[in-house]
Amino acid sequence: MKRIRLEIVGMSYSQSQSGAYALVLGVPGESKRLPIIIGGFEAQSIAIELEKMKPTRPLTHDLFKNFALHFGIRVKEVVINKFDDGIFFSKLICVAHDGEISEIDSRTSDAVALSLRFNCPIFVEENVLDEAGIVLEDGDASELEEEPTETGEGRVSYKDYLTSELKEMLEKAVTEENFEEASKIRDELNKRKK
Repeated sequence: MKRIRLEIVGMSYSQSQSGAYALVLGVPGESKRLPIIIGGFEAQSIAIELEKMKPTRPLTHDLFKNFALHFGIRVKEVVINKFDDGIFFSKLICVAHDGEISEIDSRTSDAVALSLRFNCPIFVEENVLDEAGIVLEDGDASELEEEPTETGEGRVSYKDYLTSELKEMLEKAVTEENFEEASKIRDELNKRKK
């Protein structure tokens, strides 16, 4: 399976899910983006490492790194290898001091936090990027006449929209860099393909 390298493009606070963030990964030099909803703790851990801040005590991901290095293990790369029912799955490719390579299952948010600490690359399998990725279009998306309706819980329901309307909404969300909404619209479109 072909793998594509990713880099962290940005992170934003979730407007609809309390304590959640949208982590946006992108293909270097291309307009492909992979938005992933992550928890607040993982977002904080990623942000601290991106900003090169030094907490007074090690965070969990720092502890994991220190523990691994103590026993001669390093994370060589991260691979986002599966997307199922709106959830991303990843694995850590680790190398022991004797050269033995092991794979460890991981949540994608933890894998990204560890990739920063081990200074290792992040890859995504091509089929995952094809299914869950978003492509930024050049130019502005046309304005929609209607906005998504909110359900009783304050969340947007996309089930009542036509596929063509959802595609326009996806293009607009991506153009406005609202990757959280774009990922939800993408998930609804993917459900319809099945």
